[in-house]
Amino acid sequence: MASRENIVYEPDEPCPPLVSLAVGFQGAMFILVQIPLLVSVSLLGDTYGEEYLAWAIFTALIINGGVTAAQSGVIGRFGSGHLFFAGTTPVYIAVCRTALTQGGPALLSILVIVSSLFQFLLAAWLPLLRRIVTPTVSGTVLILVGAITIPIAFEGVADVPEGAPAAGSVAAAGATLAVTAALGLRATGRLRLWSPLVGIAAGCVVAGGLGMYDFQGVIDAPWVGVPPGGWPGISLTPGAEFWALLPMFLVVSLISAVKTIGGGIALQQVSWRGEQATDFRRVQGAVNANGAGTLLSGIAGTPPAGAYEGATVSIVSFTGVAARNAGYAMGAILIALAFLPKVSAFLLAVPNPVIGTFLMMVMGLILVEGMRTVFQDGIDYRKALVVSVSLSVGIGLESQDLFSELAGGVWGALLDNGLAGGTLAAVLMTTFLELSGVRRLRLETELAMSALPCIDEFLQSAADRAGWDQASAGRLRFVGEEVLSSLSQELGGDAPPRRLAVLARPAAEVVELEFLAALMDENLEDRLAYMNRQSEVPEETEISFRLLRHYASSVRHRKYHGLDIVTVQVEGSR
Repeated sequence: MASRENIVYEPDEPCPPLVSLAVGFQGAMFILVQIPLLVSVSLLGDTYGEEYLAWAIFTALIINGGVTAAQSGVIGRFGSGHLFFAGTTPVYIAVCRTALTQGGPALLSILVIVSSLFQFLLAAWLPLLRRIVTPTVSGTVLILVGAITIPIAFEGVADVPEGAPAAGSVAAAGATLAVTAALGLRATGRLRLWSPLVGIAAGCVVAGGLGMYDFQGVIDAPWVGVPPGGWPGISLTPGAEFWALLPMFLVVSLISAVKTIGGGIALQQVSWRGEQATDFRRVQGAVNANGAGTLLSGIAGTPPAGAYEGATVSIVSFTGVAARNAGYAMGAILIALAFLPKVSAFLLAVPNPVIGTFLMMVMGLILVEGMRTVFQDGIDYRKALVVSVSLSVGIGLESQDLFSELAGGVWGALLDNGLAGGTLAAVLMTTFLELSGVRRLRLETELAMSALPCIDEFLQSAADRAGWDQASAGRLRFVGEEVLSSLSQELGGDAPPRRLAVLARPAAEVVELEFLAALMDENLEDRLAYMNRQSEVPEETEISFRLLRHYASSVRHRKYHGLDIVTVQVEGSR
């Protein structure tokens, strides 16, 4: 993990109110321009009445604003503790439209509610899914988000309003791109924080001079207002249509959760200046908050809320602001905009070439961050094959209607979605690798130094299974002793006894060990990174950490709610 000196405000640092509002406004504008379109497309326009559509957009703004604010904090097991946008997610479009066609808004509501419960289960099961939702899978999903969205952004760049000059889109997009890129490359201090807004303003000035603004919607919109009625209710007696569509909603819910997991991991990588290991408790909190947004969306009868991981990572990278205060500001702005239709209409009037250019730059950054996530744990030919096949499937499906002709209906539309197809390919290939690999050996014992003889014998048998020589077997046993010592250091004399599970996957060149225990407030991986930066004589308590760093080729520490998992790789020879 590389140091990021571009971060001006880390999540825990106080951020000036004006800067928080500026970053919050940028994120809110990005979300706002998408919510009305995505809600309308998901709900078949005004097929079920203008009141229902207006209600759905109104509640979507409020719910996504609340989820954005909730993600910025940590309440129990909810929230990522980082700046993390939320907005209406496009991955549910196909299934939402099918549910409306089959049973109307009431059926849609109950399906969204049930699919949200699946996300809570996935958050709780995240430790069990650690070998499936890997950095390779998460990074691939982020790359797909960027690669699939960039062509859509270019379509917006080429969109010229009627009556405007043909070269208007190029001029507005060029001004936005030139100013934003120039400031991003050369501006320092607070000016860099404002570079996206300044670039958008420059594009709007050029677009306005060329007659590309349509202010009629702004003039017609009221200053303050709440949609009258429109709540569709919930179907509490689901029939055959519910059970037929439920598997599709659960598949899409899985894809949404995987996106959130990948975004949560990437966000922790870009939000701190120094090296820090991923805190998977925060990732679980992000998935839980996303599930809460989906649940509220189902109750309100609006398309599900979801994490905008791509936009969040990109804006944090661009502005250098990761302070959670900006998330609170963004959430408040979105909620306020729900009650201020004229302000919302003014922001929605920003010409498509300007918004498309901004989106293009944002998605380019998330594509790069996806690559960084894929490479963070190293890449071998198996991981490279997973990434290459998943990207090929995802990008290819986005440009063809292959499954629409074969499967038809909602399954065809779902599988022809490049993000869904690429994500499923990555998950299935990783699952196959896990299931077809060498069977793991398992030992359960008490977490105490008294368990060392038992662990020592277990690791010797793993080395024998791998066919290692005595020197390599001794190194493996020594690593096991140091991990046990490091874990035991965190237990006080009055601490209650804890169980420890040790898993070993022996292979000819590398043995992978996993130590599963429920304890600790400090991350071993962070401690080892700290050791790398120190040159002084170590304290006595640091000896185990330094020895562990010396003898193990790789150490990964994942902290979940109620569970710590330390994964160690030890190289050996026959």
